[in-house]
Amino acid sequence: MAAVMKQDDILSDKVRAEIDLWVAKYPADQKQSAVMAALRIVQEDNGGYLTTELMDAVGDYLEMPRVSVYEVATFYSMYELSPVGKHKICVCTNISCMLCGSDEVVAHLKKRLGIGLGETTPDGRITLKEVECLGACVGAPMFQIDKQYFEHLTPETIDKILDGLD
Repeated sequence: MAAVMKQDDILSDKVRAEIDLWVAKYPADQKQSAVMAALRIVQEDNGGYLTTELMDAVGDYLEMPRVSVYEVATFYSMYELSPVGKHKICVCTNISCMLCGSDEVVAHLKKRLGIGLGETTPDGRITLKEVECLGACVGAPMFQIDKQYFEHLTPETIDKILDGLD
């Protein structure tokens, strides 16, 4: 019979310490309030995506039902449930960006990268993702690469940005 892996075996001391900083921001009986931060921390530590085992470990660590962790991880677009490229481009296609040309941004990215939305380049360098809103409507059309926002996009600025990625 295989040994059952516990969250202590999955979450490193560094990850648990980082989660604990977020847990400390909430009342002691509300540890689960740190679930979004915990998922972000675990995802970053795992190369950009979550596994079922990692989500289970977060649920166990925060003393909350595992299904509740899955609900958060599947609802928000910042969480990934499968491997992503070294860089993740999140293109806003919500109304403000759409009215300002996000369709052209998406078309240019697809052509330039040779992939569709939800796909990763064959070299594993870039994943292209459509998202609903990144809260930067005044700068539409826009996208986010990793943690950085880029606004007022044109094919020329997109090419310049992509050429500058490592």
